[in-house]
Amino acid sequence: MKKKPAVLASLLVALLIVGGLLYFKDTTAPAVTVTPGEGPVSKQRPLTIELLDQGAGLKSVRVVATQGDKVRELLSASYEPGTATARETVSLAGADLSDGPVQIVVNAVDHSIYSFGRGNRVEKTLSFTLDTRPPVISLVTTTHNISQGGGALILYRLDEEVERTGVEVGDFFFAGYRLQDNLYASLFAFPWMMKREDFNPRLLAVDLAGNERRSGFNFHANARNFPRDTINITDNFLNAKMPEFEPFFPGEKNHLDLFLRVNRELRERNVRELEEIGNRSVSRILWNGAFTRPLGSTHGLFAQGRTYFYQGREIDRATHLGIDIAGVAQMPVRAANSGTVVFADYFGIYGNCVIIDHGLGLMSLYSHLSHMSVNAGEKVDRGHEIGRSGTSGMAGGDHLHFGMLIGGLEVTPLEWWDPTWVRNNITSKLELIPGGAER
Repeated sequence: MKKKPAVLASLLVALLIVGGLLYFKDTTAPAVTVTPGEGPVSKQRPLTIELLDQGAGLKSVRVVATQGDKVRELLSASYEPGTATARETVSLAGADLSDGPVQIVVNAVDHSIYSFGRGNRVEKTLSFTLDTRPPVISLVTTTHNISQGGGALILYRLDEEVERTGVEVGDFFFAGYRLQDNLYASLFAFPWMMKREDFNPRLLAVDLAGNERRSGFNFHANARNFPRDTINITDNFLNAKMPEFEPFFPGEKNHLDLFLRVNRELRERNVRELEEIGNRSVSRILWNGAFTRPLGSTHGLFAQGRTYFYQGREIDRATHLGIDIAGVAQMPVRAANSGTVVFADYFGIYGNCVIIDHGLGLMSLYSHLSHMSVNAGEKVDRGHEIGRSGTSGMAGGDHLHFGMLIGGLEVTPLEWWDPTWVRNNITSKLELIPGGAER
């Protein structure tokens, strides 16, 4: 009979131990991350709130904004037991807040029985500045003449710091580069494949709070007709050239099918990669005056439509961008202007390829090289030998494919080889910059 109280006491102790373990099992409050964590915010760009609780799981979250005497609830949400993570977006739109300082308070609770069942709680307070006013764009240049396949330069001022600015042309975006203080420059293009009636460039500025402003500007655009050519694909060409591309499409043994995949898929991939390379440009002018045309005769034109035939039947079409220049085999290839090498490697249909950044999104491209004598990151002057011409990539004979790019999009080199065009459309505008543009 005396054993019963002892058993009960032991059971009580065990229950107390188990209860204590359960009670103190989760004493950690949920983790809260708010993006952005500070700075300017707008009613157009919501805040992102990420919640994490790997213990008892999330129970609820409440978000309020306070500004002076105003308290506005922005979010109230509950979660089922076992919810370890949650991601919420919170908008300030409709909160009836004014521009100026505002505090965002986030309260999160988990399902823990700690704190007598009230759970673990966390309160996070962040300070922001509400900004609902978009940037003001003021034009510096007033004349913008541009031809299909070519480029133009616009200078403008902004009244506040921005996170993104430039010229929108359809689905294309040409970045604006800050030259000094609030002065920006954007080299933009009239894409070669775009119709004149579809060309309608707009300046864009997005401030740090996410407010956007778009502005039109005066321009005169000229349509252009581009040449066409036919190219016969022979078995000799396929047998000699296609093994070079087998690593891109392993398992594709038929040389004609491999040619079609290279001419379509790899060409498109390289175009996208050029756009990425175009984003590596620096926000200062590295070139000086017109670009030097490489020596040799012209064998392929810019934006030349090409129709490919095999054994008398049409098999494909593509557009040749850049200009092909041929001279003696493995002729020296020299930098057309000063700049910094941003790419020097094998590059798909272009073969061995060197790309030089000249600043403000302007780059020159040299491809089908047999040898490259520069490396990425190297600074070069006009006339610096960067390699030798060759047949690498999709080249049927020894030549140089020379290209000019604005924002990663190929434009006609003819403009940049023309001192008069460069003077009238580029240099004269840069002279409007107080103190001159940094080089």
